[in-house]
Amino acid sequence: MASTPFNPDLLVEQLQAVAQSSRFAVLRLLARHEPYGLGAGDIARLIAVPHNTLSTHLAQLESAGLIRSRKDGRRVVYAVDRAATARMLEALGLCLGPTEMQRPPMAIPALKERKEGGPRYTVLVLCTQNSARSIMAEALINREGQGRIQAFSAGSRPRGFVDPEVLRLLGSLGYETAELHSKTWQSFAEAGAPGMDFVITVCDAAAGEKCPNWPGHPLVAHWGIPDPLESGASAVERREALRKAYRQLSARVAAFVTLPIEDMSPAKLRSELARIGCLEGATARALEQELV
Repeated sequence: MASTPFNPDLLVEQLQAVAQSSRFAVLRLLARHEPYGLGAGDIARLIAVPHNTLSTHLAQLESAGLIRSRKDGRRVVYAVDRAATARMLEALGLCLGPTEMQRPPMAIPALKERKEGGPRYTVLVLCTQNSARSIMAEALINREGQGRIQAFSAGSRPRGFVDPEVLRLLGSLGYETAELHSKTWQSFAEAGAPGMDFVITVCDAAAGEKCPNWPGHPLVAHWGIPDPLESGASAVERREALRKAYRQLSARVAAFVTLPIEDMSPAKLRSELARIGCLEGATARALEQELV
């Protein structure tokens, strides 16, 4: 089969399409969900952008040939065009090996239920105050895990309440927030607490503290990102910092829930969890874990 001729004008259009933070986030998100793709509503929620703004971004990416859309009942689903993105990377001289957008699609394994109607895997997300980052990660995993993965969150020194801006952001994105509350991590180390398969810290302070002995000997990983509640003095700056933290966490959760966990060894799982922790926005401590 003859290769597609190099088109410099198309390459420029594609680079212009991805040279904007929200569109770049869309492309990376869809790369993690290939080959199936996502509906516009899910994309808007996971990167926290308004629907009308997202429509413009999707149209530009589709015009550049980097994504494609299809009808799925009443929904429109968007997916990465793997061939087009591979050609773009090749034209830039970046095709040195498998990339996030070039990996073959993962087979989705059959679910092996822990108990009838229950989740297959459980995750405990930790930060110090359990008022922002760990709460957002809990909400994301429970929604994206689709019953296969159940998440809880806690803190070493819980604040006692969830930050109102966090609840406002999650509510605006369609999450149920009534059950979200700040609680101590000791409650998950007591007799009768649910056994955990994974324990993930999302702040450096919690990662550096001596943790309780968790039932079930879970795999531990650090997905440290900066504290959004310490960013900026104004309400506007704090809201933007929360949205940024939400996007960074959603990228990690999207990568996590698509792992073929059932077919992976503990060593491979530990390596993949560390790699996920090193995604965009990672703290220095999170980046160090991949080198261990």
